[in-house]
Amino acid sequence: MKTLHMAAYALLFVGGLNWGLIGLFNFNLVNAVLGSMPVIEQLAYVLVGASTVYIVATHMSDCKVCSGK
Repeated sequence: MKTLHMAAYALLFVGGLNWGLIGLFNFNLVNAVLGSMPVIEQLAYVLVGASTVYIVATHMSDCKVCSGK
């Protein structure tokens, strides 16, 4: 479970970084790296979205601050 959490967190970080770059510099990092492979680029976006849903759904049980651990 920890491996899944870490992978989801890393993808969430990549997604956040990408949106920050788009907002600040109008530069899409995912497209720059994977633009020549549109299917892989779309898969990256789907995985980032799925990771976000996973982190939101499991946040309360994983977070030491929110769960009161």
